[in-house]
Formats: sequence, C-alpha cells, structure tokens
Amino acid sequence: MALNKVWVFAEADSPGKPTSLTLELLTKAREMAGTVEAFYAGSDPDGLAGPLGEYGATTVYAVDTGDALIGAPAAAALAELIAEHQPDAVVFGASYDGRDVVGRLSARLDLPVLSNGMTWEVDGDKVKVGTAIFGGNTLVDAVYTTGAPHLAIFRPKSFTAEPGGGGPAQVTAVKAVDTGHAGEAKILQVHEAEQVGPKLEDAAVVVSGGRGLGGADNYKLVEELAKLLKGAAGASRAIVDAGWVPYSHQVGQTGKTVKPKVYIAAGISGATQHMVGMKGSDNIVAINKDPEAAIFTIADLGIVGDVHKVMPKLIEALKARQG
Repeated sequence: MALNKVWVFAEADSPGKPTSLTLELLTKAREMAGTVEAFYAGSDPDGLAGPLGEYGATTVYAVDTGDALIGAPAAAALAELIAEHQPDAVVFGASYDGRDVVGRLSARLDLPVLSNGMTWEVDGDKVKVGTAIFGGNTLVDAVYTTGAPHLAIFRPKSFTAEPGGGGPAQVTAVKAVDTGHAGEAKILQVHEAEQVGPKLEDAAVVVSGGRGLGGADNYKLVEELAKLLKGAAGASRAIVDAGWVPYSHQVGQTGKTVKPKVYIAAGISGATQHMVGMKGSDNIVAINKDPEAAIFTIADLGIVGDVHKVMPKLIEALKARQG
C-alpha cells in the first residue's frame, strides 16, 4: 500500500457532532491506509472521540484555539505534528476552515495541494486525486510527484460515510504554537443561519429551482414542495446571482454538492456547473418546458411542461395524499 498513515482534518457542526464531510473523509481514509488519525482545532475534543473513533480514527490530536480564527494556529500546530509523526497524507474537506488551514500548511511545508478532489485512489506506488475540469465536463487524475505528506481537499459527498465499528479515539492534547501577528485575529461574534428542515447537503430529498421559475416570488413553490416532501430547498447559480435566494441554497460546482435519494430540478436548464453538484443523486426528476434542456440528459424522470402549472399540481396532489 502506498499510504500507511492518513490524517483527516476533523471539523464539528456542534459539540460532539462531527460534520458529515469529516465522516466521509474518515471512511475513505480507512480504505486508503492501515492507520487513520485525526487532527482537530477547537473546543471539546473529548466529545468527538466517540464518533470519530466509530468512523475509523484511532487518535485525535487536538489543539484548543480559543477565540482565535483557527487558520494560523491550526496550521502551525499541524506542521509541528507532521514533522514529529510523519503521516503519508493529510486530507481536508472543502470548507472555509479546511481551505484556510491547508493553504497555510502548504506554505509552511512548501508542498502542493490538490484541491476540489472528487476521487482518491492508489495505483501501484502512485496516489491519484481526481477532479472535474472544464465546468465539470471532464474528470482528470492528478498524481503527486513530491514527497510526503500529500495534501488534498475533497468536495462534500465525494465519498459515502459508513461507520467502521471502532471504539472511541484516544485524544492527545497538543500545545498551541506561537504564530505572532498571524494568530491575533479573533472571532468576535458567530451568526447562525436560521435552519428550517434538514440541511441541504444532508437532505434525502432536494427540490431546486432555476431561472425557469420566472421570478423570485415563485421560489415559494420550491420551498412548499420541499417542505411537503420533508426535504430541503436548493437553487441554481443563476437565481442566486440574480438575488432571488441566498448563496447557502446554491447547488453546483461553486455551491454545494448534494446526493439525495430524490432530486427535483424545477425550471433548471442543466448548466454543467450545476449538474456537477447534483448528478450523483439516486433519482433525478426534471421539470422544464424545453424538451431539449440539458437537464433531461441525466434525469431519471423528465416532465416537459411549465413549472408554473406542474408544480402547483404536484403540491395539490401531495396535500391530498397527506390528508
């Protein structure tokens, strides 16, 4: 095996709850290497020991960054740990903190980062990271030619999270490293976006709307259908750029990647950058009045019709069914 020890940069949604992206990376790391360990920057690492261990981590190296922005202190502590323990690869999720830390770590170690990864495999003595280019039209493999550790960033939903049945990981506290002025940036306030229903990236059903809705007011059709299906509402980049909905709803190459059981695309033509973010869905239903729309090329069920007529009928039928 080309990789013996892999480290995963672990993040938490809330105390004691790792992000789904962290669990996805741990699951893939178990396949890639014999030893899987995690690095965590933040508070309450003991609360994460159980779930991180269940998904494969045997050890969690933890540094308490207090109220500092974690980029600088996390990268500094991680660089020192890497020099001591020599992992073969350190992988990060494509999150704000993940990108921040790996960028700083890359500069400290003078090593490249393969970003926006969607696949990860060992081929003989080579390690490959696959990523989409040309707006998602082509998947290419990049091969490391530098020494260890290999640094990589992976998109959400690139791998499926599956527990490995391990016991709680051992938590090893790591001393903070003096980063000078770089570590002086502090978190003053945290604003949590109001969450109604399941998170977009974790929902079993996603209903997304596009420019075919005709206007911002019609996005309520998407929200109502998503609510009836106990799902989440998504959007194409076009209507996010138009200001109809917040960026947090955007699905696609520059938004979120989703892999629900059912994905309903309403009034979405099927730009490549959008399809990159949802084409892994189990079942894709497309509603568009243009029979030549690109979205139909990947749809399991296509409805050629006006969303303003089809959506209300779907909503009416579901309400009648639910009594």
